[in-house]
Order: sequence, then structure tokens, then C-alpha cells
Amino acid sequence: MFDATVSDGVLRLARPDARWLSTGFDGGERRADAAYNVTVPEGWDRTDLADYVTERRADAGFDADGPALLTGVSQRHARVARRGPATAVATAGLSNPAPLFAADAGSAGHETASDDAPPVGTVNVFVGVERSLAPGALSNLVAVAASAKAATLSRTAGFPGTTTDAVVAACDPDAERARFSGTGTAVGAAARACVRDAVRASLDSRYADEEAMPDSVADARHGVAPVPEADVEVFEP
Repeated sequence: MFDATVSDGVLRLARPDARWLSTGFDGGERRADAAYNVTVPEGWDRTDLADYVTERRADAGFDADGPALLTGVSQRHARVARRGPATAVATAGLSNPAPLFAADAGSAGHETASDDAPPVGTVNVFVGVERSLAPGALSNLVAVAASAKAATLSRTAGFPGTTTDAVVAACDPDAERARFSGTGTAVGAAARACVRDAVRASLDSRYADEEAMPDSVADARHGVAPVPEADVEVFEP
């Protein structure tokens, strides 16, 4: 199974020579022995992200290179969920919620999203499966994880996510082959159940004895208002 270890504010999810697909700052597909979730301190303003991750990884005693995500959430709130061939790890914080619909935003008063938003809260999700996934199936596993994350947050907190959420999906190239990873498959169903339960457990930890979970954008420290309605085109037959 994918092995999760935490040291000095860095979580390592390890699996020798796994295939990883990341939506993070160093995103894309690669082969590596591990992926990392790195907690950054309050007021953090580094822009040399790859160098920063390398430094933090070394300080934590982790030698293997691999994709990384950044978060403002402490790794003590990281939670691991396992079912069948799937493992998911999540850290969830909602200090920067991003509602999709105006009705979920509450009172106005926050700016719209910025391209340079720091990882002040963030919901980071890692999901790995003990299967050798086809290229499209690994990409779809990202979508499965993102959908499960959004559904869990919408039900639990009233927001589909934050302004800085990210997903890393992985598979084992030497395991049993799986052509598909949709939620109708055994691997996809197990993956989304793990994401659901890892995200929910991380939220429970994060807001058990600290600040209350925000009820609206106005209640959050760094929430953003939804973008106004887009122009929708109608195609004539």
C-alpha cells in the first residue's frame, strides 16, 4: 500500500516507482518514489517554490524527489483513509473558501479570486491505487478525487472548495492493469470513498478545538466572492 509518514511539517506518501499526476505548482505526470504535502508557516512569502520544497524535504529527512503540494494546514490534521486498492490522504482548511453560487457566499465584502493567492487554507488531496492505470484512467482519477472532495465539502461546509485546492493521483505501474477508474469501477468507487472520509476526518480534526468552520465568505478570513454570471451562448439548430 501507499505509505504515509509525517516529519517536521512534511507528509510523505511513498510508493516505489509510482506514477503520479499532480495539479500542483510542479504538476504533470512523473515517476517517483514519493509525493509530499508541505505545511508553510503563517506569513510565508517564498516564491522559489521548488527550492523551498527541497529544503523542507531535506529538513524532514526525506531523500526521494517527487511532486509536492503546499498548504497552510498543519500536518497534525492530515488523515489517511484506505479501502480495497485505494489510499487517500487529505489536509483540509477553509480559511479561504470559494463558493460557486452567490447564495452560498453570505454577505459581500471580500475580493474575487487572485492568480497569486497564497495557500492560507487549502484542501489538498492525495489518492493512490494499487493498480496500473491506463493514461486516461490516471487523469480521470484526478477528476474522481476532485469531485469527491467538492461533494464532501459542499455537504459538510457549504463550499465546494477553497481558492487553492489541489489533487495528486497515483498508481502502481507493476500492479494489476485497470483500463478505467470511473466511479462505476471498483477502483474508482474505493478511491472516492477514501477521499470522502479523509477530507471529512481532516475537517473534524481541524475544527475540533480551534476556530469555528466559516459559515460564509464574510465569516472566513480570506474567502472570495463568486465570479458574476458568465455569458452563455445558445446554438441554433
